[in-house]
Amino acid sequence: MELYELTIHELHALLRKKDCSSVEATRSVLSRINAVDEKVRAYITVTEDEALRQAEAADKKIAEGEEFHALLGVPVALKDIFITKGIRTTCGSRILENFIPPFDGTAAARIKEAGAVLVGKLNQDEFAMGSSTERSGFFPAHNPWDLERVPGGSSGGSAAAVAAQECIASLGTDTGGSIRQPAGLCGVVGIKPTYGRVSRFGIIAFASSLDQVGPITRDVTDAAIMLNCVAGWDPRDSTSVNQPVPDYTKSLVNDIKGMTIGIPREYFIEGMDAEVEASVREAISGFEKLGARVIDISLPHTDYGVACYYIIAPSEASSNLARYDGVRYGLREKVSGGILNMYKATRNAGFGPEVKRRILIGTYALSAGYYDAYYRKAQQVRTLIMQDFVKAFEKCDCIASPTSPTPAFRLGERTDDPLAMYLSDVFTLPCNLAGIAGISVPCGFTKSGLPIGIQFLAGHFKEETLFRVAYTYEQNTDWHKKFPKL
Repeated sequence: MELYELTIHELHALLRKKDCSSVEATRSVLSRINAVDEKVRAYITVTEDEALRQAEAADKKIAEGEEFHALLGVPVALKDIFITKGIRTTCGSRILENFIPPFDGTAAARIKEAGAVLVGKLNQDEFAMGSSTERSGFFPAHNPWDLERVPGGSSGGSAAAVAAQECIASLGTDTGGSIRQPAGLCGVVGIKPTYGRVSRFGIIAFASSLDQVGPITRDVTDAAIMLNCVAGWDPRDSTSVNQPVPDYTKSLVNDIKGMTIGIPREYFIEGMDAEVEASVREAISGFEKLGARVIDISLPHTDYGVACYYIIAPSEASSNLARYDGVRYGLREKVSGGILNMYKATRNAGFGPEVKRRILIGTYALSAGYYDAYYRKAQQVRTLIMQDFVKAFEKCDCIASPTSPTPAFRLGERTDDPLAMYLSDVFTLPCNLAGIAGISVPCGFTKSGLPIGIQFLAGHFKEETLFRVAYTYEQNTDWHKKFPKL
């Protein structure tokens, strides 16, 4: 077995026994990137020299013989939305193509403090606005299971890199499913923690009331290790919640006896891929064999989720992206005719079509005369969606559903149909509107060999419940052990 094939906990065990070094593991991952990323296009920036320096430093700490963090010396990568000191951070956009931040964001700093080795920054939809990573400002990422298909988005590079074994683990962000949906389409594990559980300081904002940081990994154990590292209060983020963080690895118990799992009837809809539905229902039937009670529940306002989300998220994006004006940082187009012409030329050249579309939608929804009709009403519907989950969790410990209504679709298949693209997130975005926690784990494959994901949802700060259910399911199946051949 090659070192790049290992999980975090497997590599940690080898490093602890000194059966390998961090430099060896890092070289193995970098070699893998060089071998396959021309096909996958998961990376925007590879930090080879810096990674090897970090690996050498990790080996020195390990040689000292003291207790060390589970991430020390482990090669990981970050979605290119994370601010990283001295390393280009583009957010997948031409407007930030040459932006090099002067500081680390909180999540990146915590990964660095743990001693992880950063091998690069990962491809994404521009400003995290997309469901396929085709809207990257540079080049689309490809699904390693079928290079003609998308890896999902917006954290498509993060999921593709983990699935293609181009890093041991990664961090992404989830605004409407952008961790869970690509994890599901690439056959890996992705968790969106409760809103406020992980600091947003130092991630480039898309929709501030929805964005949340989370890990994408090869198994549930690694997800718990990564979340242990990045979770926790941060005074620099006003939405960060000052609440103790448990050790999530202690929730990795292979036992769901006595738990109640709710199945929302609204998440099994007309038009869902038949193979996806069959795999998820087979997984659900397995819960009862493992001792859980399975009940039907209703989330009655689900049908309004997509419309609600695509008013709130673009409205917040319209506000957040106003800062990219060519004045302080990022792209500046050199034009004559005054500052307004410079603004227009810079934003026109720097933003891609999907970002422009969402800025226009959001600006319209916030404009005088339309604010009450659209934005205020969407916020009211958001409250109803949140109340649906609160009522559901009075009856069950967690909710199970498909992660995505279809397996990975072909590159270019939905780029001319924004509504079809937006519906890719129909099962994931209500979780963000409600601010609750969700995780996607592999649960099968189509006949053509494409991964299928099952999603578990739990209430606010109930990540321990998610880990217990997801771990139990994983330990009783082999889906997470399968990887694409590239």
